[in-house]
Amino acid sequence: MTTAANARRRAGLAGLGHGFGLLVAAIFVAPIAWTVLSSFKPPLEARQPPLPPWPTSGASLQNYVTLDSFGDGLWHAAQNSLYVAGLTVALTVVVSLLAGYGFSRFHFPGKGLLFVLILSTIMIPFQSILTPIFLILTRLGLQNTLTGLVLVYVTLQLPFSIFMMRNAFDAVPREIEEAARIDGAASLALLVKVMLPLVWPGLVTVALFAFLNAWNEFLAALVLMTDQSQFTLPIMMTAVQSGRFGAIDWGAVQAGVTVMMIPCLILFLLLQRYYIRGLTAGAVK
Repeated sequence: MTTAANARRRAGLAGLGHGFGLLVAAIFVAPIAWTVLSSFKPPLEARQPPLPPWPTSGASLQNYVTLDSFGDGLWHAAQNSLYVAGLTVALTVVVSLLAGYGFSRFHFPGKGLLFVLILSTIMIPFQSILTPIFLILTRLGLQNTLTGLVLVYVTLQLPFSIFMMRNAFDAVPREIEEAARIDGAASLALLVKVMLPLVWPGLVTVALFAFLNAWNEFLAALVLMTDQSQFTLPIMMTAVQSGRFGAIDWGAVQAGVTVMMIPCLILFLLLQRYYIRGLTAGAVK
């Protein structure tokens, strides 16, 4: 086979691969684009059959205005969700960073057993412990509060986060840590100034997972929250779906889904390079 034929064959395979990749990307992007376009349909048009997905009689913001009329309003629910997600991320990052460093670098009795016990909690179905969680929060006076919801989310997120951070610290050569100790770095300074920049991708991955889970979580918020002023965006969406007289306002639903996915898309696009590196941290030593 000639060189020109080989070049044409490679170009054809590359074109086929790129075409397949574009097809897969289009399949994943299509539902997002469909939702965003449908959110700008006039309310009457949004109740009609979904094709075509774009507004045919002109774009309208009425669905977003309608969404803001439910409960205490869209912005209030968004503030509650941002508070819960932000505090969940902060607590999860701090605790998992310290715990991961401790499990990776320190030796203490029962270390392996304790780590296995922490990981084993992942196997417990969350729905099966909702009642005990509700009773505990009620006893502590945290039921129907955003702070109590944050503590629940942090508790559920920590096993995976500690596992991720321990793997991230295990991937860092011990020689770097030993060199810093020889230079006189204390444990806290060593963690903040030396180790933290090296495990940054893993920490970003933990923060991203914590944010996405807290931002989108529905069941715990639905069970633990009864005060309308404490509702997060996922609970607010149930009111939109119920609508007046049991009718579903599809335009407002699409608008709500669009609003909810904007922070997730922005964070993922900004942090995707750290996210991919963080997922592979500790895979190769």
